[in-house]
Amino acid sequence: MGEADLTRDLTTLATLTTRPDQLKETLSHALLALRDAIPYDLAALYELDGDLLRVRAAEGPLASAEVRRHTLELASFPTIRRALRSRRPIPLESHDHAGSEGDPYDGLLDLPHGHSCMVVPLHVGPRDLGIITLDRTVCSVYDEAAVALASVVGQLVSVALVYAEQTALLDRYRHRLKEHNRLLEAELGPGIEAVRELEASASKAMQEVVRLARAAASSDVPILIQGETGTGKEVLAKALHAWSARGGAPFVKLNCAAIPANLVESELFGHVKGAFSGADRSREGRFVTANGGTLLLDEIGDMPLEQQGKLLRVLQEGTFQPVGSDRTVRVDVRVVAASHVDLEKACREGRFREDLYYRLAVFPLRVPPLRERREDIVAIAGGWLEQSARRTGRGPWQLSRAAQSSLQAQAWEGNVRQLVNVLERATILQPAGRIEPEHLGLAAADSLPLHFDEEDAVMRTFAENERAYFAALLQRTGGKVYGEGGAAELAGLKPTTLHSKLKKHGLK
Repeated sequence: MGEADLTRDLTTLATLTTRPDQLKETLSHALLALRDAIPYDLAALYELDGDLLRVRAAEGPLASAEVRRHTLELASFPTIRRALRSRRPIPLESHDHAGSEGDPYDGLLDLPHGHSCMVVPLHVGPRDLGIITLDRTVCSVYDEAAVALASVVGQLVSVALVYAEQTALLDRYRHRLKEHNRLLEAELGPGIEAVRELEASASKAMQEVVRLARAAASSDVPILIQGETGTGKEVLAKALHAWSARGGAPFVKLNCAAIPANLVESELFGHVKGAFSGADRSREGRFVTANGGTLLLDEIGDMPLEQQGKLLRVLQEGTFQPVGSDRTVRVDVRVVAASHVDLEKACREGRFREDLYYRLAVFPLRVPPLRERREDIVAIAGGWLEQSARRTGRGPWQLSRAAQSSLQAQAWEGNVRQLVNVLERATILQPAGRIEPEHLGLAAADSLPLHFDEEDAVMRTFAENERAYFAALLQRTGGKVYGEGGAAELAGLKPTTLHSKLKKHGLK
């Protein structure tokens, strides 16, 4: 190989090191460039993973599929460790393969004793990246010129490996930042909608909650929001955040009931790589993500007792340690907790720490159930229909007077969540236009109407309407109560609750 050819190959290789998207091509080109100057029958590039070396690229007549899957344990090869320590290529002689070390390709390739072999270390600063091995079927030792050239190529390959790794890391950070910004934008919209929805309430009970919440928003004390499932506790939490001085900072939510007990601590405080089985990389917890803003701990009544104690320390001291780390992290987070569980009762039963309860309930708020603010039902339904039309491009829809009466006559044990489920079904049955009682799934099974207007001679009692609703529901589901598409799911009720009501009304 002439000097001009070698210069051309090294220049091409140097250019490829700056293109991390073509790392595979770079590694193959590096090995091919070596072959033009240093004869070999097999060149293999190994990447170091802990104490294991894995083949990343292989070239030459002996580069089989088995070779490309080959691995080496670093502890079994003193010569490789010596090359990594010295930071210089080592041409092996026949006695280097004698004794306990053996040949890296024993049992894989039939290479003669004393064959040409060289180990080229790959490193950047103090960090070991891997090796390149060169093997030839002839018996000789690589000369000094070959060793010097291999050292140069090894340095270029090391730069390419690190540059590709750093580029991938930057891409992950860029993706994380993009996702974080998306979440912030997504949360900002609902925050504004939450404020509008709450401030437009006609219910005196809800107006009092809004007054108290606005007063509490100006401070940084923890707030405990309690109320039945589906009443809109998260909506109130978002409004609290929007009303506060932290409104431009992150609003982060963690549903304590949806996280396995053994992962709650990691979700809250983060973890370092290797902290537990499956922790293949470090991860920031919700407290870090919410730094400067608000953290909503939804369904906190379901948090395990052990994690309750750790949460209490964070609330008291403002610091914590990620799982598997001895590093102390300080954060500035306003905690809002929400629960449908009676936490005072849970404290008495030993299911919730009393000291944590009093720490969270500095300013308690109770969201009234929908049945206690019936004057808001039609407004909430109309607002949801408008939002759905904007979000989906379908509709628009209007509630007929009869449909409004039907909505106001219901018990809504599932609260706003149940109301939304009913409206979602109605928009499927009625793609646009006027929504009538029959679209809501609340119409009677017989001829008596669920609503009352000027044409009605009498108005049904609440119990009559409820029985008619459940009868129609069973008729629609063919008697199926549990599971997907069952009456309980359609009604937004727990199966046990629905079963009790069916028994009460004599329905089967």
